[in-house]
Amino acid sequence: MPHVVSEAEVEFSAVRAQGPGGQNVHKVSSAVHLRFDIRASSLPPDVKDRFLALSDQRINKDGVIVIKAQASRSHEKNKAAALERLQALVAEASHKPRIRRPTKPTFGSRQRRLVSKALRSGVKASRGKVRD
Repeated sequence: MPHVVSEAEVEFSAVRAQGPGGQNVHKVSSAVHLRFDIRASSLPPDVKDRFLALSDQRINKDGVIVIKAQASRSHEKNKAAALERLQALVAEASHKPRIRRPTKPTFGSRQRRLVSKALRSGVKASRGKVRD
């Protein structure tokens, strides 16, 4: 079960949205910046480590993730969208990767490989000059 981030650990700030939007876009601060400090959060230490190891441009060097949501004209919808994106990132970091155990190729796969190499070798050998 993925970990849930509480709204108390998240800091929201309203900013003006970018792009076209008519006359109202320059008056209303409908876009939302969500800030979440990974190191100061209540997430388990292993999840924090995997979260900080993610190669995401939204995570800065201080371990704070900044998500900007501006898809909707509604401030509340943008806030909900930012929280949803944060929760998706936390779920991704909560997933513990399986340990890869190296295996050896089977006998049959080695035989098939050698047969295909021999066939390919025959095809390439037949491309040589024709001798009388």
